[in-house]
Amino acid sequence: MNVNFQDNFFSIFQLPVSYQVEPLVLDDRYRDLQRSVHPDKHVGASDQDKRLAMQWATVINEAYTTLKSPLKRAIYILKLKSCEIEHNPTLPGEFLMAQIELREELEDIGDDAGSLARLAVFKGKIASGLAALELDFAAQIDDQLAAAEQTTYKMQFMHKLYSEADRLEEKLLGY
Repeated sequence: MNVNFQDNFFSIFQLPVSYQVEPLVLDDRYRDLQRSVHPDKHVGASDQDKRLAMQWATVINEAYTTLKSPLKRAIYILKLKSCEIEHNPTLPGEFLMAQIELREELEDIGDDAGSLARLAVFKGKIASGLAALELDFAAQIDDQLAAAEQTTYKMQFMHKLYSEADRLEEKLLGY
């Protein structure tokens, strides 16, 4: 087990630092890495080697979770480029107004017979918006860092809105 805790998450998975990640390749490499640190592989190992394997498994899980999620991957790539995400970013007024309108639309869905259908349409709209933002980020990250950062903030807003729609869906379905 060749462990270097200083490796970035892309290096751990032997992937280039890129927003575009092939999900099947990521999944395959994750399974291979997890097999290499599985406790059954280290039954006769020293306590130190067992601890190291456990720590490495934790890093592998964190790396996988980060690279699997488009939003987390965007934030991580920005961090690799020494760009830390702010907690209260300044966003364009038109984007913020659109967010208010989307939140109002979500609140208006209600809980009548057509609510699930309206919610499905709403979630589709949000998913399309997220997909467009992800394409924007991929196009911006190499040479438009400030724009990529702004796009990431927008992605955060849209993810939060999508999560709220998921919670409403669970409520409507009685989960």
